[in-house]
Amino acid sequence: MIFKYKAIDTSNNQKEGTIEAVSLEVAIASLQKRGLVLSNISPVEQKSFLERNVSFLEHISSKDIVILSRQMATLFEAQVSALRVFELLSSQAEKNSIRQKLSEIAGDLQAGSTISDALAKHPDMFSPFYVNMIKSGEESGKLDQTLLYLADYLDRTHEVTSKVKSALVYPAFIVFTFIAVMVLMLTVVIPKISAILVDSGQDIPVYTKVVLGISGFFVSYGMFILIILVVGGFFLWRYIKTEAGRYSFDSLKITFPAIQVLYRKLYLSRIADNMNVMLLSGIPIVRGLDLTSKVVDNKVFENLINQVVEDVKTGSSISDAMMKSGEIPSIFIAMIKIGEETGQLGNILKTLALFYRREVMNAIDTLVGLIEPVMIVLLGFGVAFLLASVLIPIYNLSGAM
Repeated sequence: MIFKYKAIDTSNNQKEGTIEAVSLEVAIASLQKRGLVLSNISPVEQKSFLERNVSFLEHISSKDIVILSRQMATLFEAQVSALRVFELLSSQAEKNSIRQKLSEIAGDLQAGSTISDALAKHPDMFSPFYVNMIKSGEESGKLDQTLLYLADYLDRTHEVTSKVKSALVYPAFIVFTFIAVMVLMLTVVIPKISAILVDSGQDIPVYTKVVLGISGFFVSYGMFILIILVVGGFFLWRYIKTEAGRYSFDSLKITFPAIQVLYRKLYLSRIADNMNVMLLSGIPIVRGLDLTSKVVDNKVFENLINQVVEDVKTGSSISDAMMKSGEIPSIFIAMIKIGEETGQLGNILKTLALFYRREVMNAIDTLVGLIEPVMIVLLGFGVAFLLASVLIPIYNLSGAM
């Protein structure tokens, strides 16, 4: 293997270079024999041209982080050194992007960095919440336990989030199919049949005229409509990326009648679970709330929690601060208040997280159960109406003949 290193020689000069060795330990020993003091060393991966140019396309998913966290927890629980943990994980990683980042972390640890500081250099892979959890584990000397809490938490979050996404994929597919069938009927099928009706010279019913008019509009201006939709979709996407757009979109999630219950329970579950894990790891409640606001993934609730943080800093209790918002259910606030008064806030938060996680699952099942038949009926009704609008006049024409 080839290793890239940075070091200081006996004359206090900075040196950089590469060295070939069978392992990292052999490379370090060889450089130290030369009188060099290493500041960083990491393996240089030998990749094909294709691998080098497509690695940036690899997406590091939440599932990858869950699996990686579980592996880290297992290795630390087995008393494996931090440097060796990341070397092992780097050598076993399937994705080049993950392998490269873990290799860089191992290099930083070799240079004397803490685990949390090394992870913080890769915010696209390890969130501030993740880094602070690791930092808490380092400071308390319970890194293996913290990693187990973290792995379990990420596993639960991934499970709930994946189910929400999966539940919304099917309705989206049905809506897309409905629109595609309607457009196909109006632009391909109806125009051919309408020619027969026009040539017959018979009186055409009003509802048929409406359908023929819509069909003619799509045929004449379909390309312009497509361009407008594409351009509008692009600007909508750009708007959602802005602060105001993200707030509006997140506000829509918790106010739109069909999905508001699902998303509200999802965010409440995330808040309770996240705060519970923070308390278990020994992170102060104010810091825990601050980090919770960053991982709740909704601007409305993020602003709400930030306000709670400010109120708590001024001496208010968490329950009293949450009561001011109007967005959090009274039962949630009442349970938090009981936890504060009894000193069992961690257990209360665990109970709330479990309750709302079950509620999310039930809401998903209810939503899918309602949407499936409604969408199928609408699709069938739409197609039937279009066909009836043109077939009934044709039937009348054949009967008159």
